[in-house]
Amino acid sequence: MMKQSLILLSCTLLLLLEAMVSLWIGRYPVSPDQLFSFLIDRQSTDPHLHAVLFHIRLPRIIGAVAVGGALSLAGAAYQGMFRNPMVSPDILGVSSGAGFGAALAILLSLPAIAVQASAFAGGAIAVFLAVWVSRSIGKNHNAILVLVLSGIVISALFTALISLVKYSADPENRLPAITFWLMGSLADIRMQELPYVLALVTAGSLPILLSGWRLNVLSFGEDEARALGIHTDRLRMIIIGSATLVTASVIALSGLVGWIGLVIPHVARMITGPDHRIQLPLSFLSGGIALLFFDNLARSLLAVEIPIGIITALAGAPFFIILLKIISRETW
Repeated sequence: MMKQSLILLSCTLLLLLEAMVSLWIGRYPVSPDQLFSFLIDRQSTDPHLHAVLFHIRLPRIIGAVAVGGALSLAGAAYQGMFRNPMVSPDILGVSSGAGFGAALAILLSLPAIAVQASAFAGGAIAVFLAVWVSRSIGKNHNAILVLVLSGIVISALFTALISLVKYSADPENRLPAITFWLMGSLADIRMQELPYVLALVTAGSLPILLSGWRLNVLSFGEDEARALGIHTDRLRMIIIGSATLVTASVIALSGLVGWIGLVIPHVARMITGPDHRIQLPLSFLSGGIALLFFDNLARSLLAVEIPIGIITALAGAPFFIILLKIISRETW
């Protein structure tokens, strides 16, 4: 336990250090001396420094940590529940559902808050449909397999609906806006949006974190878990509901951000082993560290900002290949 506590403490300190560095990285020049002087005594000769730090960069940093942590936590919970290393947070269609909800709201020229609400509702509806379909047709079949297949079908359905919305959109205005949202970005996060998202992420994360030991038992198999007193169906619904809540809430904030929920749980598992009691919180911290790093790249590599979804895909795909080579001898 001492080693595991040191790992969590080290990741927390690394995240705080990275957040501090992120405050002075950006187009607007802020030196480390200016930053530390302003944080200590709140005085600066630059009249724009307060707005840059507290209205632009700080909300973006908090948003990056929340989005990366939530996606990674949901991915780790799903991988443990399904006992499948290829599972990601969008396995039940939450990403495609959220994408359709946002695309439809943008097509209808709704305000930004309505776009976020529509994205959240779309993600929740997609997961509800996947669970409903699996329960309707899977009574005499493998429940996990039918649930995954239902998620794939619902995801394909909502992906087709996204294509239909894009086909119907005005190519001069609405189509670029829809495309940009689907690529993911943290540029438009504002401080007034964060309390609601953080409340939803907290409400969804706590049941997952408290279910760590149950996921450990479930890893032995359905029959063994039931024999040890675990209500597997109830646990599955708790994980699905909580993971959907955190995933839909952060996707509504940032747009579609891939690979974080698939790759980062593997990294956490390599560090801590299969114990979900430590793997789940480490996945959250590692996801926040990773996405904050990628966001720093997205806003500093080129003269124009790169959508964060492109950065995570370009980095995640080759990294996952390397990761697969490293863990190819491990079993789940």
